[in-house]
Amino acid sequence: MRIKRGVTTSKRHKKILKAAKGFRGGRSKLYKQAREATIHAGADAYRGRKEKKRQMRSLWITRINAALKEHNISYNQFIAKLKKKNIELDRKILSQIALENPDTFEKIVKKVI
Repeated sequence: MRIKRGVTTSKRHKKILKAAKGFRGGRSKLYKQAREATIHAGADAYRGRKEKKRQMRSLWITRINAALKEHNISYNQFIAKLKKKNIELDRKILSQIALENPDTFEKIVKKVI
């Protein structure tokens, strides 16, 4: 007795085409193109998730540096002094404080200097 594979194949195709929904042209309609597109989209998404973290860190550093301009201290000096005084605030929190509570940030700067 022979085995038909139609069910398995159509399931696999359907899964790929569902993932490619919203892609333009044949990339959302034709299996081969959809498969290529989803593979590349997955790779791009993975890379994007890593890149997002880098961009956020860069933004935090820029914000901290801008807030430090008023106090005449550079970012790298500030971070070095924070480490020396064993104040363990990460860049995300520091930038948030600098943005939302400038007076609190000023107290931190004064404590460090």
